[in-house]
Amino acid sequence: MTTLNETILVNRPPDEAFAYVSDFTTTTEWDSTAREAKQLTPGRPGQGTEFLVNCAVPGGSLDLHYTITRYEPPEHLVLRGVGRFFEVEDTISFRRQGDLTKIDYRADFNFPRYLAPLLGAFQPGLERMGRASVAGLQRALEDNFSHPEDSEECNGRIAALARLAGFTRFGYRRARKSWHPMSASMSGKHALITGTSSGIGLATARDLARRGAALTLVMRNAERAQRVHEELVAETGNHNIQVQMADLSLMADVDALSARLLADGRPVDILVNNAGALFNELAHTDEGLERSVALLLLSPYRLTLSLKPLLEAAAEGARVVNVVSGGMYTQKLSMDNLVASSADNFSGSVAYARAKRALMVVTRRWASDWQRDGIVVNAMHPGWADTPGVESSLPLFHSLTRFVLRSPEEGADTIVWLAVATEAAASSGKLYLDRKPQPLHLQPSTRESTADREKLFHYLADFAPADTRKTLAEAG
Repeated sequence: MTTLNETILVNRPPDEAFAYVSDFTTTTEWDSTAREAKQLTPGRPGQGTEFLVNCAVPGGSLDLHYTITRYEPPEHLVLRGVGRFFEVEDTISFRRQGDLTKIDYRADFNFPRYLAPLLGAFQPGLERMGRASVAGLQRALEDNFSHPEDSEECNGRIAALARLAGFTRFGYRRARKSWHPMSASMSGKHALITGTSSGIGLATARDLARRGAALTLVMRNAERAQRVHEELVAETGNHNIQVQMADLSLMADVDALSARLLADGRPVDILVNNAGALFNELAHTDEGLERSVALLLLSPYRLTLSLKPLLEAAAEGARVVNVVSGGMYTQKLSMDNLVASSADNFSGSVAYARAKRALMVVTRRWASDWQRDGIVVNAMHPGWADTPGVESSLPLFHSLTRFVLRSPEEGADTIVWLAVATEAAASSGKLYLDRKPQPLHLQPSTRESTADREKLFHYLADFAPADTRKTLAEAG
């Protein structure tokens, strides 16, 4: 048997440290040898929970099948790992020491007899890996990371094309090499997410549920909503999930949803405006609004303004995440064409991009206006993700790019980062891709003027909630 012992002190409560480590999928964030990790059994981590961790080894990789054999929060955690060439038992204890938490990490390796002659050569390497892994855990739990620097502006067509290549799954995989761990506790946080029936919204909900956040999910199909709720509870073991029904393309439904949430009075720590659809034909809602603008712009605008009192009530400062689209890079804000008036030459993808461009402008205004209220407002675009919406609305694009599309989880990652990461609260009014601020424009021709922005807000003022409309009129 070969034994490794390491001890660290971290400035985190024992329960938060225990919760982070017991979800062994986090090993990829702090153990440099762990390449991929997934939980094999449903529910919250506990006695008997199994994980599969793929580790890098000289000349290749090795799968380790871990099982939690002792689970005593927040003090003791034991995992047994079985691999092709060895077995390992990780024993981790957490004890408060003054204002800090002392973590003792012990790993006992058992190798087969035929490898015994090589143990002397293995020992130094194992000790180095053990020290590096525990140092990585300390770094993750200290959670003292700086905000990423802004990406450089694009100059020229070639640079713009290179930026577009970053929208693929290869861009995601390249970017993740420089990411920091996310160990911030979501216990006690309430996240409201729209558009969670599938794709990026569902992936976001699943990740935040796994981290222990309380969720309110907004969907319009009752049957699908029930299935999503049941699946998320079963998968994550998080029972603090509720569903609200609303067709967010209808302002009456937005108002009814807002009224229910305001009456409940529960503070909203995180609001993710994700609901959306790409409509290939020009059509209007029952309220007479062009449906692309209604769903993609007017809905998040009206909902967020209505819920501002609940955002202001968040104990540690709320975060708003507006999901936009890389397609907005092709469009300039203009009130002359934001709302399509004719079916002639109507393009659903262009209408989508124009609405998202306008939502980005709204994001920046809110970030400026709400800074004194402690509300951080940012936008993100998920890159090119393989979602049911993309497949049904853009079949040709999906067919041509399906081999490079991101998974919904990869597309949702930056939403989760903006909602969870401590350093993500350090900046507001930015556009993110892969956890990094991006340029707002890839070509000068899409830059709007101050007059363009003011025309937009003059138009939007008519769709603000009644109480906010009066305030906007007095301010204007």
